[in-house]
Amino acid sequence: MANVTLKSNPFNTVGELPKVGNQAPDFTLTNTELAEISLTDLAGSNLILNIFPSIDTGTCATSVRTFNQKAASLENTKVLCISKDLPFAHARFCGAEGIENVISLSDISGEFGKNYQVAFTDGPLKGLLSRSIVIVNTKGEVIYTEQVSETTNEPNYESALAAL
Repeated sequence: MANVTLKSNPFNTVGELPKVGNQAPDFTLTNTELAEISLTDLAGSNLILNIFPSIDTGTCATSVRTFNQKAASLENTKVLCISKDLPFAHARFCGAEGIENVISLSDISGEFGKNYQVAFTDGPLKGLLSRSIVIVNTKGEVIYTEQVSETTNEPNYESALAAL
């Protein structure tokens, strides 16, 4: 179980992020067109999993904007923006912001949060996803992880991108 904070108040997640060097756990998420997308659908690409509590918060929105900007120049790389928000919220945000270089995905079932061990188990965000980055290479191996220790902080974009 990972310990993180929200405005310095501690709480926990289901467990620890997948280990670097291991195969990435499979997932099935829902995109903004209500279609299911799985890890195997994205095989052969590098994947940046930008995981966050809600698209409707400032820090989460900033991470989507930042990765959208940086993803435009990445070769054979897809950025997946993943939260428990409904696909309609992702579509609304991305449409209003002109976000076109990321794939917005919803963990409606909650299985992703369990499989990647990022679901909060207590605190005010219980059931939502902890702000994290997981990078998966073209072979499906985890090559980088970061779980942001203070939920209101942004991830380390430069370190994440350097892993590619």
